[in-house]
Amino acid sequence: MSFVHTLRVRYNECDPQGVVFNANYLTYADLATNELWRDELGGYDTFLHGGHDVVVAEANVHYLAAARFDDLLDVAITVDRIGTTSIVQRFTMTRDGTDVAEVVLRYVCVGRDGRPAPVPDVLRERLAVHLTDPAPAPS
Repeated sequence: MSFVHTLRVRYNECDPQGVVFNANYLTYADLATNELWRDELGGYDTFLHGGHDVVVAEANVHYLAAARFDDLLDVAITVDRIGTTSIVQRFTMTRDGTDVAEVVLRYVCVGRDGRPAPVPDVLRERLAVHLTDPAPAPS
């Protein structure tokens, strides 16, 4: 089951050609992740106060169509994998049912010392409902 966050493209996110500048799709993924975690965990701060954090270890963007100023984009998030220390989220961005971009981010959980740490049980449980394949992932 995907989580969907809708956002409106702002003028300052567009390049001189009038389309969304490529790096902003990563910002859209980050915004949608914040909303997913707010919905599932009560906010990112709750996660941080538990002594955990995540860092992006890998980012891939596949551009499919141009998004422009004032477009409404639906950002659907699914979770491809929850491993021992990492989470892979997939973001499908659409405008009026047309795929605009797909972003895949691999996050690594870290402790306060900044070193890789196991995915906390609460995060694993809350994100499991968004898994594309609910079968347990190999560690």
